[in-house]
Amino acid sequence: MTTSQCPPATDTEAPAEPTDPADSGRRALGLAAALGCGALIAVQSRVNGELAARLHDGIAAAVVSFGVGLLILVVLTAALAPIRRGLAAARDAVRTGRLRWWQLAGGICGALLVISQGVTVPVLGVAVFSVALVAGQSISSLAVDRFGLGPTGHHPLTTTRVIGALLTVGAVLVAVSNQFTRPSLLALAALPALAGIATSWQQAVNGLVRKYAGVAFAAAFINFLAGTAALLVVFAADVALRGWPTGSLPRDPWLYLGGILGIAFIAVSASIVRSTGVLLLSLGTIAGQLVTATVIDFLAPAHAGGPGAATLVGIALTLVAVGIAAMPSRHRSSPRDGRS
Repeated sequence: MTTSQCPPATDTEAPAEPTDPADSGRRALGLAAALGCGALIAVQSRVNGELAARLHDGIAAAVVSFGVGLLILVVLTAALAPIRRGLAAARDAVRTGRLRWWQLAGGICGALLVISQGVTVPVLGVAVFSVALVAGQSISSLAVDRFGLGPTGHHPLTTTRVIGALLTVGAVLVAVSNQFTRPSLLALAALPALAGIATSWQQAVNGLVRKYAGVAFAAAFINFLAGTAALLVVFAADVALRGWPTGSLPRDPWLYLGGILGIAFIAVSASIVRSTGVLLLSLGTIAGQLVTATVIDFLAPAHAGGPGAATLVGIALTLVAVGIAAMPSRHRSSPRDGRS
């Protein structure tokens, strides 16, 4: 006598979005925090851009911004035992192979972001800078989630994600369309786009460091240490080629807030990426960043002036793209520990 058996259920039949109200609540809180992270980046962009204008050197401004952040984290680490224990746990994770050494290098991507702020924001304005950053970030976050580089593992490519990412590229073309007759300014937009590509990878690896360290400020310390080291090398080469910056350190205290804003961004994003994934974190950051950047450029326009009609249309298209890419799919992500 034979008996029939039902085939096992497959993961692809289950929805990717969490059905547990607690999970949904965590994702909602994570998305709200990501919006705040985006606002931090927009404000930091204006601060570091103005600092670069005062120093007459974008790389020098990046060194000051990262250096202030690292100094604050050194003081916090010396004063707080949980951060020191977190750094020891991260070191042990590297020794045992759970964490790879190159996953500690997220700060190098942060250094690229801060350099691009100092070099391009005084000319392009925060809004155009942000839209270019968004394009790189949205495309790369797809790849980061697809290959499982973050703490939430693999996320499949879906139609809505791909359409949303491609639409952001179109939004950037619209936003910078008034610069097509000024190739030098248009070329500047490539730098924040490259920084956006790097930012998604930075969020993923910082999330892994936070996972094994157990303390967000430990992940931030490692990020700022790697970024400051990279910036000092770049700055030394810049001084050797072009000489010392012709500007001077300003006396306005608010121009040194970039490092503090960076600490908050890294600590928060490293904490919430485990519940949101890299793409949703990027999307929330994008929305908060674009809205805040537009407000900043209206209140205090950069040298290129306030945002024009093309920039506003590009921002609107980007927000539409965020909404499309955030639509739930019916595929489940496969959790991994982030190693490759």
